[in-house]
Amino acid sequence: MREVPGEAPTTRAWTTWTTRLLILGIVLAALNLRPAITSLGALLEEVRDGLGMSGSVAGLLTSVPPLCFAVFGVTAPRLARRFGPGAVVCAGMVAITAGLLIRPYAGGTGGFLAATALALMGIAVSNVLMPVIVKRYFPDRVGSMTGLYSMALAFGTSVAAAATVPVTNALGGHWQPGLAVWAVLPALAVVPWLPFVQNRKAPTAAGPSTSERRESARPAEKPADQPPLRITRSRTAWALAVFFGLQATAAYITMGWMAQIFRDSGVSAGTAGLLLAVIMVMGVPLAFVIPRVATRLPHQGPIVLVLGLCGLAGYAGLYFAPVGGAWAWALLLGVSNCAFPLALTMVGMRARTGAGVAQLSAFAQSTGYLISIPGPLLVGVLYQHSGGWGLPIALMSALMVPQIVVGVLAGRDRTVEDEAAR
Repeated sequence: MREVPGEAPTTRAWTTWTTRLLILGIVLAALNLRPAITSLGALLEEVRDGLGMSGSVAGLLTSVPPLCFAVFGVTAPRLARRFGPGAVVCAGMVAITAGLLIRPYAGGTGGFLAATALALMGIAVSNVLMPVIVKRYFPDRVGSMTGLYSMALAFGTSVAAAATVPVTNALGGHWQPGLAVWAVLPALAVVPWLPFVQNRKAPTAAGPSTSERRESARPAEKPADQPPLRITRSRTAWALAVFFGLQATAAYITMGWMAQIFRDSGVSAGTAGLLLAVIMVMGVPLAFVIPRVATRLPHQGPIVLVLGLCGLAGYAGLYFAPVGGAWAWALLLGVSNCAFPLALTMVGMRARTGAGVAQLSAFAQSTGYLISIPGPLLVGVLYQHSGGWGLPIALMSALMVPQIVVGVLAGRDRTVEDEAAR
């Protein structure tokens, strides 16, 4: 096919511009995928008092994130096929902004839960589509781009955990503005995604010109016409879904309850928020390193084992000496929480095609978040009825063992396309 003179430089300039804008959009979107949760965890006691919640209802509140991620995340691939992934992520940022603005002033527990669900709906579709966008636009840099995205996610998570209490105090000590202020960040994240709302067929950011021409020559309807994988036939898909669910259980228990565990042990509210921030901030460097290492290994099982052992050690320390070794346990649990970027990386590695990654991402995340729903709620019930944190910590430790087992299975070098075709 003969190229039109003068067309290639325009295409290259467009690709360079979209690449930079897309990277900015990915980073800003990732920053907003957890502050809605960790900001609430830092002020959970104040929110409970202000809304008159019991421990069981607070446990239900901490279970809302995985429930919303499971329910809304499964719709993301269909929405992306119809409107384009950029448009869906942009709408997700708008939903996060609206939910965070509304929920502190919604009035009553029901309104608070509904507004939280709106924000989490935006997070859910963005969660699923981030690996898809990375695989589509950066096929040769899945590890590094997943690391960048995961690092930004961890940074946003830790900043919200550390800064919520001081910001709340600076705003007069009322929890409502302390939660509402986090709506500013997703509002900013809307901007870089606006050019992608109409542009569904942007050129591949990391691909060579030949692959760009091949993609542009392919009929636009073809991806939608391809029969979907029978993903439930894949053992690797199930192992990855269960691994995702168990690591999400640990993560949402941590984000929802860990600050309260430290506070009940005698740590001040500000220090408890900092300890939660330490757990989350460990993901900033490790979320960049782990995906890069994982993509260079034929089997990701050894990484799964190291992360799991760190989690077991952290929970043991939290049980026996919650105050004396608080900072050490926070570091260990922070390392353990880096199972999330590892899971995202394996989603990109366990499928060969963009369509396969989309299906695997939706299946693993939606099924995984369904699995994780009872965890935070059960912790709240055990805490209320036992009067302490011994049983909840024992539960967290017990769940780490099957997480290691299924993580090793998910880390084997195989693809869901091969297994689903059998």
